[in-house]
Amino acid sequence: MDFPKFLLGDNTDYPTAIFVIHTEFPRFIINLENDEVEWLEEFDQHDEEELENETENLIKEASEFYDREIARYEDD
Repeated sequence: MDFPKFLLGDNTDYPTAIFVIHTEFPRFIINLENDEVEWLEEFDQHDEEELENETENLIKEASEFYDREIARYEDD
């Protein structure tokens, strides 16, 4: 099954949180309420160095995805 690169998620246990799930490597979930990131991958030292460089871009993309989705809901 193919998934989109990003998915939105919510949970009534976290009523103010908005989650964006990144489904491609490196997979992660970001809580846009506080920018907390939970990685769904195991990384070695080499990966961690590369990840540090890419993290800022991935978080920016996740935020842009959320903004785009909300704008689409408002247009409907």
